[in-house]
Amino acid sequence: MIKKLVSHLGEYKRAAILTPMFSALEAVMDILLPTIMAFIIDLGIAKGDMNAILKYGLLTFAVAAIALLLGILAGKYAAEASTGFAGNLRDAMYENIQHYSFSNIDKFSTAGLVTRMTTDVTNLQNAFQMMERMCVRAPVHLVFALIMAFSIGGPLTLIFVVAIAFLLAVLASIMVPTFKIFDRVFKNYDNLNASVQENVSAIRVVKSFVREGFENEKYTKACEGLYQQFVNAESRLSFNNPAMLTAIYGCNIALSWFGAKYILHGALTTGQLNALFGYIMNILMALMMLSMAFVMISMSAASAKRIVEVLDEKTDLPPAKAPVQELSLIHISEPTRRTPISYAVFCLKKKKKTSRKIVCRILNKSNTNR
Repeated sequence: MIKKLVSHLGEYKRAAILTPMFSALEAVMDILLPTIMAFIIDLGIAKGDMNAILKYGLLTFAVAAIALLLGILAGKYAAEASTGFAGNLRDAMYENIQHYSFSNIDKFSTAGLVTRMTTDVTNLQNAFQMMERMCVRAPVHLVFALIMAFSIGGPLTLIFVVAIAFLLAVLASIMVPTFKIFDRVFKNYDNLNASVQENVSAIRVVKSFVREGFENEKYTKACEGLYQQFVNAESRLSFNNPAMLTAIYGCNIALSWFGAKYILHGALTTGQLNALFGYIMNILMALMMLSMAFVMISMSAASAKRIVEVLDEKTDLPPAKAPVQELSLIHISEPTRRTPISYAVFCLKKKKKTSRKIVCRILNKSNTNR
């Protein structure tokens, strides 16, 4: 399925490749900032060295400016790649639907095809953009922050490991049931669109048989079913933020307690402890970004499956045996008519490489009004 979807990147492959590169470099620049701040505290403020403060302060400004530039480029190429990817998917789906027979359309329903080309493609577009940025930036943040924290704090890094294990367990318990819920949600979207389509296309029939009340109840039932399923999914996802805050404040308390003891024994400096607090935020924010990306991916997984079903569907109609090879328009004047008559001449190419001309009369406005 993934290979099928990625094949529709087309001319946006370059943007899709550049986005994770810029996102990874941006993450590396962010990781350097807490260490530089530690140098400012230990080598500048603690020793009263103004030259060191200015030197590392300018270095901090330069690193932050580079990170800003890389973030802008990553956002630009991510938007270009995701919107282009969504556009190519819609084009491919629309082109395949043009070849569908009535049985193919009945298999998905008209409302289902509309949902797949609009809501499902939009969900996949947002998930692709998050994967291009967050799913690259967050792991780089996580890995490099752990490496830097281990090089500074040593045993204190175990606090991060406990927090990561706790968050991963909570996220897994939230995400696994949510996948199935969102799969049912998009089926209810089809029912909702089908109700609207039936009312719009057959509004005269509805009014003639005085069925407005029944149709209103039908639409309300579809809306309530969609509402209940979204409430069920979002109520599970709401545990994400409390778990994240628990991990953040738990790490801050544990690091403050044990870090103070390390400073008293001379095993850690004030600047290094400050850097560890910065890496705590980097690690936990990376996990938060991953959780947000997983939420979007869980929503788009069902959408991706539905889109691939449309792309893989084969039409029941036989292929055309005589495609039009050439079309030309000629004008012929007749003595009994005031205006010339236009004819379209089609040249049809057969298997035996022989051609014939079929002349179709096309009446212009003057002929039609006559």
